[in-house]
Amino acid sequence: MSTNWRIGSFNAALLAAYFIPTWAMVAFKIMVSPIHGLYERPNISVGLFISDHLQLAAINTVRVAWLLALGKLTVVAFFALFLALTARASIRKTGGGDEALALALVIGSVISFASMVMASQVGEMQAVRLHATELLMLLGSAIVLLVERPAEPHTDTTDAGGLSFQSELLHNR
Repeated sequence: MSTNWRIGSFNAALLAAYFIPTWAMVAFKIMVSPIHGLYERPNISVGLFISDHLQLAAINTVRVAWLLALGKLTVVAFFALFLALTARASIRKTGGGDEALALALVIGSVISFASMVMASQVGEMQAVRLHATELLMLLGSAIVLLVERPAEPHTDTTDAGGLSFQSELLHNR
């Protein structure tokens, strides 16, 4: 078993295992049927907020639903990119996929926070709990990402013959 997994990479991989299928299914339901997808359980707070407070026309509601789906698919794409970069050990050790992870965490946190605020405005307590849980998962992973630094790359100064580069320079003087 490989022991070169950083805790941040492992935590983010588990987070991606939740968000990729969940948010992809929700986004595809919105893409297929925008109004119906907007009023399903994961998006009910956004749908009720739009209809109650913003009073948008049907075409504008469809546009907002598609924008929500685009945002969720963007988060899914960045999580998938992070997983693809994490699959390679050398990239995983140095934290090469942290940029993709950071973008997924920021965009996902904004979407979850906005959905949580909308859910509290319309009085949907189950939706508040769902979005608050997602927001806490994303923020927890962001804190781990900020606290944990990538491992320093190990530079090997020995050549194929076994002599170090510095001793070879001293010998040539």
